Amino acid sequence: MRHDLAADRVRREPVADSDATATDSAAVSDLSTGIGCRDLRVHAGGRELLSAPELHVASGRTLAVLGPNGAGKSTLLRALGLLSSHRVSGQILLDGRPATRSLMRDAIAAVLQRPILRRGTVAANVISGLRFRGMSRREARIRAWPWIEALGLAPLADRDARSLSIGEAQRVSITRALAVGPRVLLLDEPFSGLDSTTRADLLADLRAALTGQPTATILVTHDREEALALAEDTALLIDGRIRQHGPTAQVLDHPSDADTARLLGYTNLLPPALTGRTLTLAARPEHTQLLLDPSDSHAVQTDDVRVVTGTLRRTVALGIATRVDVDTSTGPLTCLHPGDVLTTELPPIGSHVRVRIRHARSLITAD
Repeated sequence: MRHDLAADRVRREPVADSDATATDSAAVSDLSTGIGCRDLRVHAGGRELLSAPELHVASGRTLAVLGPNGAGKSTLLRALGLLSSHRVSGQILLDGRPATRSLMRDAIAAVLQRPILRRGTVAANVISGLRFRGMSRREARIRAWPWIEALGLAPLADRDARSLSIGEAQRVSITRALAVGPRVLLLDEPFSGLDSTTRADLLADLRAALTGQPTATILVTHDREEALALAEDTALLIDGRIRQHGPTAQVLDHPSDADTARLLGYTNLLPPALTGRTLTLAARPEHTQLLLDPSDSHAVQTDDVRVVTGTLRRTVALGIATRVDVDTSTGPLTCLHPGDVLTTELPPIGSHVRVRIRHARSLITAD
């Protein structure tokens, strides 16, 4: 991919623009490996699109940037790679030193949402990144072959790239990026167009391929499952702001506020007036179910189980599950029952019902 052509269009402010080697005084101890930024801001049309006071991905680690459509995920990725066409200010650091166009051109590889392949065989496409960097065809093939095998492309190596499925083509794009040995790998929603089985297989293979490699990887996605499968750390980006950042399991399991809770699938928000707790609770629909067994009429509430009351408003059969919407005194709740619960087994619409909520998380702020 011709990252250098895009980089030539970058307009930056304090980010270093010369190709000179940074002085020792520019080294930054806490961002000494991988890629990072300080006071990064992106503006376009008089509007601030992104503000990231500090972000760092160390060599050998993967960061998932998780956010809804329009949150600024791709804007952040392009700014960090010096590929943005917008006005960018702040510091972008590569291995602790101010980044330059030539440094980033040699350091990064990117995989986009849609695979971009050249004419020719699968193997020719995989080695094209190395060839672009001046390596001979023979040397490039020797260097790329372990990656071709690791990503399961050896049986397809001599096939015409134009005959590939979308999943196979994206596998080629990822292998090409890994083959150049990037210091920074940028992944811009590369799994979004894949079916669930293909996506799961490719995520597992990529995770294995990255293990032990000195590559700082950034994945932007709107899917929490991708973050959990690939990334050690996750940042939640909403409206151009990083709202939460930390180890992936901790971030996904403990949203900090209502916005991050909804982003992570905790769509049921239960204020203190409904639960009697001091903080608002958040729960996923799959952890929220009607109490259908009469023996549960006096279900005990514990720290991990809450029971609330409401009125049954709607039921929808979804095949693998049944969605049940309940109106409470403080707002709606959505329940998901296993697919073996038939709508005929549920109470009539308008019935007074009790709802059991498990694994609810306390939010630091209620709104």
